[in-house]
Amino acid sequence: MKFASLAILPALTLPLFLPSAALAGDGWESIGTGMTSGASGIAVLDKDGDRVDALVLRDNKKSGENRAVRVRLDRGEVSKVDKIDWPGELPVDLEAAEAVPGKSGEFIALASDGKGFHLDLKDRRLKILGTFRVPKGDPDDNYEGFALKKVNDRLFAVWADRGQDARPATLYSAEFSVSKLSFKKPKSQPFRVPYPTANVRHTSDVEITADGQVLISAASDPGDDGPFDSAVYAAGVLRSDGSIALSPAPAKIGDFPGHKIEAMTCLSRSCGTLLYGTDDEAAGGRLRIATSDDPEDQ
Repeated sequence: MKFASLAILPALTLPLFLPSAALAGDGWESIGTGMTSGASGIAVLDKDGDRVDALVLRDNKKSGENRAVRVRLDRGEVSKVDKIDWPGELPVDLEAAEAVPGKSGEFIALASDGKGFHLDLKDRRLKILGTFRVPKGDPDDNYEGFALKKVNDRLFAVWADRGQDARPATLYSAEFSVSKLSFKKPKSQPFRVPYPTANVRHTSDVEITADGQVLISAASDPGDDGPFDSAVYAAGVLRSDGSIALSPAPAKIGDFPGHKIEAMTCLSRSCGTLLYGTDDEAAGGRLRIATSDDPEDQ
């Protein structure tokens, strides 16, 4: 059963996002080849000028397959990819990573079946602080995004079922306690993108900007060999009560043919600069830093 849907506002005023452009060349940087090297979740570990260190999760399912790496980018180019060993029982199909606001080195990871992990990462030493499950949604839900945002000293989580073709994605939001790994009653509403149009997952990741913009990536996935396509949208606003006000016409902020974006994270306060991660299946995984044409985001 779905939770009660929110009313969609008839009109929203969103700040203008300009189409994303790569920092150099095509901007895509390999983090590994083959089916087990994709990026399904990403979060910033450290940023110093043109150097970015990121936690990248992988949606692998089998024993012996890597679940996480630490990646360094210098001026947009990948310079290091270091394996992170996952302690204890291996998770299956990790799909999202998010830094915990105000808690250095702490992250939330979410698997496609709704199981979540509270992580502590120091260098490449990973510790599981606790586990949880998102509140029960539709039996067909397959989760591919999770984001956290503090609003007026209240922490809210936004997560999403990806949807598939005629079935829209579902965006969920609820107040979230990191210390208890628990949620208050969630709200939900359907969401679909105008593009891609075939083999489409209407949501492949979720991110929230400093001023509460809800960003959504969507992807076309026809199979292991592609061809893939992705787009990123400013979908709406996270309100002070934790509900999401969707725009009647989501503004496209980036179009990325040839790649299946499954992960994204902000690199600037306005989120005009983002770090994207792809799971291009047989073609492996890639990262890309993209920025708007606004000088403040460069």
